[in-house]
Amino acid sequence: MSQQPPQETEPGRYDKDERLRSREVTEGADRAPHRSMFRAMGFDDEDFGSPLIGVPNPAADITPCNVHLDDVAESALEGIDEAGGMPIEFGTITVSDAISMGTEGMKASLISRELIADSVELVSFGERMDALVTVAGCDKNLPGMLMAAVRTDLPSVFLYGGSIMPGEHDGREVTIVQVFEGVGAYAQGDMSGEELDDLERSACPGAGSCGGMFTANTMAAISEAVGLAPLGSASAPAEDHERYAVARRAGELAVEVVEEDRRPSDILSKKSFENAITLQTAIGGSTNGVLHLLALAAEAGVDLSIEEFDEISRRTPKIADLQPGGEHVMNDLHEVGGVPVIVRRLIEADLFHEDAMTVTGRTVGEELEFLESEHGLPDDDEIEADFLYTVDDPKEEEGAIKILKGNLAPDGAVLKVTGDDQFHHEGPARIFENEEDAMAYVQEGHIESGDVIVIRNEGPKGGPGMREMLGVTAAVVGAGHEDDVALLTDGRFSGATRGPMIGHVAPEAFVGGPIGAIEEGDRVTVDIPDRTLDVDLSDSELQARLDEREQPEPAYTDGVLAKFGNAFGSAANGAVTNPGVKRDD
Repeated sequence: MSQQPPQETEPGRYDKDERLRSREVTEGADRAPHRSMFRAMGFDDEDFGSPLIGVPNPAADITPCNVHLDDVAESALEGIDEAGGMPIEFGTITVSDAISMGTEGMKASLISRELIADSVELVSFGERMDALVTVAGCDKNLPGMLMAAVRTDLPSVFLYGGSIMPGEHDGREVTIVQVFEGVGAYAQGDMSGEELDDLERSACPGAGSCGGMFTANTMAAISEAVGLAPLGSASAPAEDHERYAVARRAGELAVEVVEEDRRPSDILSKKSFENAITLQTAIGGSTNGVLHLLALAAEAGVDLSIEEFDEISRRTPKIADLQPGGEHVMNDLHEVGGVPVIVRRLIEADLFHEDAMTVTGRTVGEELEFLESEHGLPDDDEIEADFLYTVDDPKEEEGAIKILKGNLAPDGAVLKVTGDDQFHHEGPARIFENEEDAMAYVQEGHIESGDVIVIRNEGPKGGPGMREMLGVTAAVVGAGHEDDVALLTDGRFSGATRGPMIGHVAPEAFVGGPIGAIEEGDRVTVDIPDRTLDVDLSDSELQARLDEREQPEPAYTDGVLAKFGNAFGSAANGAVTNPGVKRDD
């Protein structure tokens, strides 16, 4: 009897889950060249049978927010590998908001949010990834990564790099905010050059994002509230061992979410966004949270309007007093339990949807129970913190975010209250066509009590890029005018800004918004209780001025700034560039 030849085993048979699109690059004889490329990078047969999990990492030496992210990402990669995934790290960009602040380069900041989302989408699409652990440090990293996760709708876990510890100067804790304000104090002769130099050297002692409830920490807290990051993951400092434990758990969770096919679209809902806004207003979060949540909702296909921020803020008391309104930083909140402590108080007051889903597969309420039983989240009666308040006895009766409307902002403007929430101000407009001229006005000592500084042509299209203006706002405060000068702009502010500073004025001047019609000396009224922002002109006077106004030329006609300047939508809808989402054009 003749012997049958042995049956040849087809190369590339790994019995990978048929739902995983990475099979397109790892399975079958025709993918031998692809696997050969993977083998060159140290991957093996076990990896080819596992879900391919991307770890986009914006690590860079251009900002302390991101300088340590390679280490954070490494812990996530180890968690993925140990849980049975195939981890692949890839890079994306970052812009240092603080270092570009006050320069023309700040126009790149908001564009970087879009480029991060675009680049993560492109790589995960092109390389057929099954899931993501999105790593973020500096301000625009966070919404960019969250937007990418939502846009791709891949099973995803959001991982924050953590915040910097405060520095110490003259016996008190300080952050970068005090340095910016010190510039204004120095210009007014209220601080010596020696003291400013010492402050500069003391404020930033190591790696991590700016420590107060500024944009990065606001968005990190929001990532928990909206359900895309595990509860309790935002507050551990950048250089603390707990940060690396959080990163490892994120990697492990990424394998779970891909096995369970748990996607952002399964998590995000109207309730998720209402929770995020509630938390933002309760902790005094950055005005940038408004812009980024609107953009995130647009990507998710959840109907969200700018007016809803004000509706939620009116019924949500401010119960955490953190910088810039208060004196404490994210690490102080971490030491008493972190964001879950705030969430629990809001749930108990029936202000937070505890049945909203989270990335862990548990609801918010179930997550709290898990943290209390498994991780020792302290009971409320065990917490001693003079910067935390109860809903029944809050710091402020209403939340910190206010949406103003009026004949200067028909589509809305955004203010974060860091002082008197009954603020009413009337004064003459001081008009500036860009940030640099306004900064010179303040630093040269021309600012007077009662002024309303108007900075226009700094919107998403007009800037382009909607610059943050911490330099100007800090200089105003440093010059002693925190309570008697208002500032309004179609640009943005840093989360570190304090005082009556109104941003995101929409429509912006560049597209014919009323802010472009104000003239030097016009009387402007800011009324927080009434939520109004008006100029003392009739509708017909405003329209006549706008009809006579010439359309300004674009600031850039080629390159990336021109491309995104053309693409941006209104700040009232999140200043998105994705053509498939809610826009104003």
